[in-house]
Amino acid sequence: MELDAYFERIGFTDQPSVDLATLITLQRQHLLSIPYENLDVQLGRLSNLDINRIYAKIVEQRRGGWCYEMNGILQWALEQIGFDVMRLNGGVLRTELGDDAMGNHLVLCVQLDEPWIVDVGLGDGPIGPYPLKPHAAEQQGFSYQLEQLEDCWRFHNHPASTAASFDFYYRKANEDLFAEKCHWLSTAEESPFVRTLVCQRAIPGGYDVQTGRVVKRITSTGVQQHLINSAEELVESLKQRFGLDFPEAATLWDYIAKQHEKHFGDNNTDSPRASTDA
Repeated sequence: MELDAYFERIGFTDQPSVDLATLITLQRQHLLSIPYENLDVQLGRLSNLDINRIYAKIVEQRRGGWCYEMNGILQWALEQIGFDVMRLNGGVLRTELGDDAMGNHLVLCVQLDEPWIVDVGLGDGPIGPYPLKPHAAEQQGFSYQLEQLEDCWRFHNHPASTAASFDFYYRKANEDLFAEKCHWLSTAEESPFVRTLVCQRAIPGGYDVQTGRVVKRITSTGVQQHLINSAEELVESLKQRFGLDFPEAATLWDYIAKQHEKHFGDNNTDSPRASTDA
């Protein structure tokens, strides 16, 4: 596990320091370079929290990952540089799912002059860190809000996002809860990651998003979307939009097409907001 190899993977060429400027650049470069994706889950491969496996997948194999992997590798890199990082239990759409959602999202908190939330595992969330205090902000033309509740914090994502909000506790994470949720999200028939292919990557000014057959480019001025229609288009979309050279994805096409027709109809380009996260 070499820090320089991770820097090469994300195109980070600065001299790292334990400061906000480095934190901002690292998060941005990570999100522009590494896609959020659940291809392993779609292929029936078990996931876990082992950092050596995550490093091999994301850095050596030049793949992406979901929140446990994306924020896991960033945490490792930040700690190698010297940052003080704490893992937090988060829950995407706790507003709808209740406390059962907690643990379906890993959030990082970095202590500088004040606590900063760092999150490269939301897919279409902020491209930079934000302070842990109630506030509204804008990044790349997208509006976000962080509010403090009685027992936790709630992050509100931008209106075009796939996950409208998540809650998180500001305390050291329960790692057993992460392991439990990671296994469920990887294996349960009810898991949205088992049901649907998801790929997302930040681009300058917005996001590229693929949910099953539906491909979207989301910017602050609007959304462009279309359907992919074959296994060949699927493989090409993953390569061109998300930087994933992964021909094995062609084996998923029949399942992806079947799931799309079942839930949306054959030519419908609508896709739902996420019901959970990882």
